[in-house]
Amino acid sequence: MFDRFTQQRHMAEAGRLPPGQALTRKFPVLHYGPVPEFNPATWDFLIWGEVEEPRHFTWDEFLRLPRRRVTMDIHCVTRWSKFDTVWEGVLVKDLVAQGILRLKPTARYVIQHAEYGFTANLPLEVVLQDNFLLATHYNGQPLTPEHGYPVRGVIGALPGREGLKVTYFWKGAKWLRGLEFTAEDRPGFWERAGYHNEADVWKEQRTQW
Repeated sequence: MFDRFTQQRHMAEAGRLPPGQALTRKFPVLHYGPVPEFNPATWDFLIWGEVEEPRHFTWDEFLRLPRRRVTMDIHCVTRWSKFDTVWEGVLVKDLVAQGILRLKPTARYVIQHAEYGFTANLPLEVVLQDNFLLATHYNGQPLTPEHGYPVRGVIGALPGREGLKVTYFWKGAKWLRGLEFTAEDRPGFWERAGYHNEADVWKEQRTQW
């Protein structure tokens, strides 16, 4: 029988539960605005900005990019944490390592562009970590529409890995359509609404105030 409080205590003792968070086995759905429709015949993914060559991928081409399976602990700013979640998708660092994406020296930040003009911003060094994924699958199944199908940004903590920047879950955009590499930072949707720009889960950087 699952004992949430015992498991939560174990995660806290293991150093995996950030301050102010509580364990959940559910996967709450939180987003602003409607769920967009997906048409694989017209969907595309763009990469532009401070890159040597802009890239454009159809859905079929995106699925052929190098893929990883990553197990992460994810932490929402609304104070729930979910542990050992399994995601599949594309690591940006693999695109760079394999020469599919070539960055200019001026690239310092990444703006995630999603449906309806939604954006989320991260420093380049975070996007190139092993814990930032352009995810298409969760727990072995394609993402559901409510959780960002067909592609969403996902950032979390890698169990047993220290030294990686871990942000709250909103820093990965649902219904992702492109990445813009920039020289200057540009606050995303939630940052303009008052959420913290860095969003470090261990520092409880939830809001700007």
